[in-house]
Amino acid sequence: MEILKESSSTTQNQTSVQSAQGAPERTQPSAEAPGKLACSSCKLRDVCMPVGLNPEELNRLDQLVSTRKKVKKGHALFRAGDAFNAFYAIRLGTFKSRVHGGDGKDQVTGFQMAGEILGLEGISMDKHACDAVALEDSEVCVIDYQHFQTLANVFPSLQKHFHRVMSREIVRDRNMMMLLGSMNAEQRLAAFLLNLVQRQQARGFSGQEMMLRMTREEIGNYLGLKLETVSRTLSKLQEEALIQVEQRHIKILNSTALRVLIGTPE
Repeated sequence: MEILKESSSTTQNQTSVQSAQGAPERTQPSAEAPGKLACSSCKLRDVCMPVGLNPEELNRLDQLVSTRKKVKKGHALFRAGDAFNAFYAIRLGTFKSRVHGGDGKDQVTGFQMAGEILGLEGISMDKHACDAVALEDSEVCVIDYQHFQTLANVFPSLQKHFHRVMSREIVRDRNMMMLLGSMNAEQRLAAFLLNLVQRQQARGFSGQEMMLRMTREEIGNYLGLKLETVSRTLSKLQEEALIQVEQRHIKILNSTALRVLIGTPE
C-alpha cells in the first residue's frame, strides 16, 4: 500500500506537547498590520497557495488573507457545529482534528501541520464537522470563503490549487481506511512515522529525525491502537534498529526496511 502522502510539515524548535486538559477553548482572532500578512513574502506560500504566479496574481493573492489567528496549545480553532465561513492555512504549529462519537468517545481523524489547510470539511454543510485543536501554540491565516470564491472565479490557478488540496484530502481519507483495514500494529506505526517524516522533508527539514507533537495516546487513537500497543511497537521497532526513540524525539535509522515492512519498497 502506498504511504499516506500529504503536504509536509515544518518542524519548529518548540516545547514538547502534553495532552490537553478538559474541553478546549476557542480563541479570538489576532489581527496584525496588513503589511505583515502578505502571502507573497511567506515562506510557506508554495505549499498552501499556487506556485509560479505573476506579479498581478501575487497582488491578488495578498488580498486573500486579512487576519491571522493565534491559537494556544489545547485550545480549539473551531468546533464541530460551528458555522463555516472561513478556512485556515497553518502558518506555525500543529493541530489535530477529531470527531465526537455516539458513545461519548472522541476519535482523532488527522494531524495537520504548517503549510496545510484546516476547515475544508465545513463547505458541504455550511458548518464544521469536527474540532480542530492546537497541539502546541500555533498560528493560522484566516481565509474568508466568500472572498476566496470571488477571487477564484477570476484566478484560475487559485481555483485549480484549491481543487488539488481537496483532492489530497480525499486521497488521505482513502489511504487511512486502507491503513486501518489491512495493516497490523507494526505496519500502521511504521507508515505513520514515514508519512510524518516525508511531510517534514518536503519542507526542507530533516528526512530522518522529528519531534512528535502528539502524544502516544493520540497516535493510538488515530491508528486504532491501544496506548500500550503504541509504546510496545515503538520499542520493538527500536530493538530491530529501524528507529531510535528518545521520549518524543524519533530518528529513522532504516527507512528502506520500514518501507519493506509496509510493502512499499523504494
